[in-house]
Formats: sequence, structure tokens, C-alpha cells
Amino acid sequence: MKGIGTDIVEVDRITAKIEKGQGFRELVFSPLEIAYCEKQAGKYESYAARFAAKEAFLKALGTGWAGSGIGFNEIEIRNDEAGKPEIHLVGKARSLLSQYRIASIFVSLSHVKSVAMATVVIL
Repeated sequence: MKGIGTDIVEVDRITAKIEKGQGFRELVFSPLEIAYCEKQAGKYESYAARFAAKEAFLKALGTGWAGSGIGFNEIEIRNDEAGKPEIHLVGKARSLLSQYRIASIFVSLSHVKSVAMATVVIL
């Protein structure tokens, strides 16, 4: 195992940032993530869970956001056909796969009305 990271975030915090309308959503989330979250009944819980996953990934990587040199929207949370979340790295973030010799990334998301959390394991 190369790293493990966990993050928890208040849904209200993410809701406020998105509703402020100053580009937070587009800065943090990919177009695919935005389309997915906007379709959900609890869209802000979905945004918050994905935000937590991005933070958890960076913690597992051991760099934190500032040390990674990548944008949050380059860490993309997708769901497979069965609904299982997966992390896909796009753009500059994709180079981390070879740079850090990442073989696999596992992510688990959970949320309720007030909080969302994620755990990421990197092998």
C-alpha cells in the first residue's frame, strides 16, 4: 500500500460555495461530475462526497493539494455501471500514475444530509 487518506466535509460548506456562483463548482469538479451531481436528488451531498474524495486522494498521495501541482477538477470521481465510485485522473494529474507508480486507487464515499466523507487507498 502506498497510502490511505480520509476526509470529512460539511455539506452546508460545499453548498454555500457552489451557490455563491463564483466558479467554485467548475474549478473543483469536472463537467462529468457536475452532470452527475446535478441529476441527483441530493446533489449537494453528492458534490460534498466527491470533494471529500479529492481531499482524501491527496492525503493518501502524501502531497496535499498545494504540493501536488494539479487541479481538483483533474481528480475525477466516476461511477461504474453498478454505481461503484472510481477515481480517474485526467489532465496533468494523470502523470501521477507513473510518477508515483500507482497501480490501483480505491475509493469509498458516504454521506448523509449534513456531512459527507470519503476514504481512498492507493496501491
